[in-house]
This record gives sequence, structure tokens and C-alpha cells, in this order.
Amino acid sequence: MKKIVASTLAALALMVAGAAQAQVQAQAAAGTSSATAASTAAARELFEAMNYRAMMNGMMQQMAQNIGNSMRGGAEAAIRNNPKASEQDKQAAIIKMEAELPGAIKPIQDMLSDPGLVDDVMAETVPLYARTYTAEELKQITAFYRSPVGAKMLASMPKLMAEGMQIGQQVVMRRIGPIMQKLQESKPAKEVAK
Repeated sequence: MKKIVASTLAALALMVAGAAQAQVQAQAAAGTSSATAASTAAARELFEAMNYRAMMNGMMQQMAQNIGNSMRGGAEAAIRNNPKASEQDKQAAIIKMEAELPGAIKPIQDMLSDPGLVDDVMAETVPLYARTYTAEELKQITAFYRSPVGAKMLASMPKLMAEGMQIGQQVVMRRIGPIMQKLQESKPAKEVAK
């Protein structure tokens, strides 16, 4: 169970980092500059226009709601795909996992629901934007987000991100399943060869 929790936490970190990395790459394409007081103030104004705090809170709440199903699905798949376990062992492992899982899920949900998490993310993200864009560029981006199309984009972003993450997880899981199967099948062959 500890391996499953560790794997889930790593996957969670990668999901959050993946969303942030996409933004960072887009910003990097625009070039970098030194952060100034003006660009820092403009970045804060942009975050306000983007309703960034609410967007991040929504994303964290979505992740908190989905983490249990993700952990359960990953743990159950690992148990059911274990070729060394009998059906009886698999059933016992699933029962044990179901008993232990709530204790593993709750601390992660609590962490994701902590308002201080968004404060920390914002405190470290504002300087990133301020270094990446000039104050004038940030003002232009802010103007876009205050436009009707920008407002629509912001309103649809949580749904798009949630659905996009689910699609990404499904695609990855479809590809991981066969890899895990091959790895598990190849272990006995390697052991026999020794």
C-alpha cells in the first residue's frame, strides 16, 4: 500500500507540474526578462483578472475529489495484474487495500483543500510571471482576460483542465497497462534464466 500511495503522490505532483509546465513553456517562448516592481505589480493584477485564486482552488478541489478514485483504481489494477498472486490472495489484498485506503486518501485531500496551498503557489508563481513578461506585456494579457473572450476562456478553464487531466490519465493508463503486463510477465523468464 505504501508503494501505491507513493506512486499516487508522484502522479499527483506530475499532474500539477504538467499543468504548470505548459504555462511555463508558453511563457518561455515569449522570452525572459528580469522581474521589476512594475512587472510584479502587473503580474498580481493579471492574477486578479484571471481569478487565479478561485481557479486554483477549483483545480485543487477537483483533484481532492478525484484522488480517491485514482488511488483506488491504481491500487486495484496493481493487485489484479500481479501474476504471482492467486485469486484468493488478490481478493484479500483488495479487502486490505479498501480498509487502508481512506487513511491514505484523507491526508492528501486535506493538503489539497488547504487554502494555504494556493497562497504558496501564488507567492511563487507571481515572480515567475514577473520575470517572464514585461509590465506592458502583462497589462496586455490582463486586458485579454478582461475581454468577453478572455472571460469565457477563464470560465471554461477549470472544466477543460479537469476533463483534460482525465483524458490524459486515461491515455496514460491505457499505455501503462500493457507495459506493466510485459514487465510482470518478463520477471519469471529472467529468474528462470538465472
